[in-house]
Amino acid sequence: MYDVNSKHADDFINHEEILETLAYADENKENVELIDAIIEKAKKRKGLTHREASVLLACPIEEKNQEIYKLAEQIKKDFYGNRIVMFAPLYLSNYCINGCTYCPYHMKNKHIPRKQLSQEDIRREVIALQDMGHKRLALEAGEDPVRNTMDYYLQSIDTIYSIKHKNGAIRRVNINIAATTVDNYRLLKEAGIGTYILFQETYHKESYLELHPTGPKHDYNYHTEAMDRAMEGGIDDVGLGVLFGLDKYRYEFAGLLMHAEHLEAAFGVGPHTISVPRLKHADDINPEEFDNGIDDDTFLKIIACIRIAVPYTGMIISTREGRKCRERALHLGISQISGASRTSVGGYYEPEPEDESSEQFDVSDNRTLDEVVHWLMEMGYIPSFCTACYREGRTGDRFMSLCKSGQIQNCCHPNALMTLKEYLMDYASPETKALGDRLIEKEVLNVPNEKVRKVVLENLRLIEQDNRRDFRF
Repeated sequence: MYDVNSKHADDFINHEEILETLAYADENKENVELIDAIIEKAKKRKGLTHREASVLLACPIEEKNQEIYKLAEQIKKDFYGNRIVMFAPLYLSNYCINGCTYCPYHMKNKHIPRKQLSQEDIRREVIALQDMGHKRLALEAGEDPVRNTMDYYLQSIDTIYSIKHKNGAIRRVNINIAATTVDNYRLLKEAGIGTYILFQETYHKESYLELHPTGPKHDYNYHTEAMDRAMEGGIDDVGLGVLFGLDKYRYEFAGLLMHAEHLEAAFGVGPHTISVPRLKHADDINPEEFDNGIDDDTFLKIIACIRIAVPYTGMIISTREGRKCRERALHLGISQISGASRTSVGGYYEPEPEDESSEQFDVSDNRTLDEVVHWLMEMGYIPSFCTACYREGRTGDRFMSLCKSGQIQNCCHPNALMTLKEYLMDYASPETKALGDRLIEKEVLNVPNEKVRKVVLENLRLIEQDNRRDFRF
């Protein structure tokens, strides 16, 4: 029986409920009256159930799909405006004892170089990232209880936050590591992490067990219930995601939304972010060996339907995807992207020779951060390096209440403009700076609150003339 409040994975990710949902969607995918009613409900910006959203995802009617895309774009604007949050992954270690069949870090892969960053290595990597202009990192590591210990993670987080180089500083550290205990999540919270991220990979339990044949990750329930333990450990913001291409995408879509519904019901706050990675080529991994790959159009419809179903959540797309796909995804709901990413251990300070690659997957968008920032601004987006919500305590239910009411834009829009100004002053090429200054001038004029507009103008003046940094609304 489906029980959204249960803390047991088999209850809140209920296989029979997902199968019934998919059957219901198939039966109603051309039911125009029902589809119109679901779209009308979605226009209220309160979200959809996994069943309702699954009907929209299955709908083959082009006219209705265009309505879905248009609504997704408008909802994204309503909640997040034209801001796009920037981040970069930082790979700490690729040592791993799991046997995941889709990941080059699996323990049977004997030809990938195994590496772990020392604290001095981390310092060099962080300075390289700061020199690009990054302020927000997502830490990544394989699962190895001997090498990748909680003490190592805590020391690494402390090292990252301690590094002040020129005008650079990492202001938010998110972390994507293996499922762990409530006590360890408390330690991560005390260390000052932002969001705890853990991808489910697949919600289909039978497939999950086959794809994770050995290692601690084989335990489906322990992995799936990790977000409950994280929240019990005091972590306010958690990030969900599946790896599209491992199993049937409609099954994954329903499971992902059921997980979001469960967190909302059990803790009063849904996922802070949802990521949408697709299976890509990597060392010892050929995505063509997996028969559940999805094309770009299907992928983009998934993004649009997630945005409609969970309007408040941040949505992330990485450099797994190329420029063209990322550009389309931005219009349909994505609010965070990575830039100038390296998926190898130690790849920022000193790029690796091709024959010594420790990459987790091939990167499809190889542009510099300056090129990505320029590209975003050309499309009218504000690249945001803001981390003020995290540092001002606007996390968890406090962030969600502001987001759902639409009030978060009163904080985020001014902060995005000021952190973009910091970036332009410190790191941008002359062409990017000129474009950004014009964009900021235009955006400030459009700030509706006169008092806020005056404060923003004064802070921008101080950033430029007095070299002051890090104003926060």
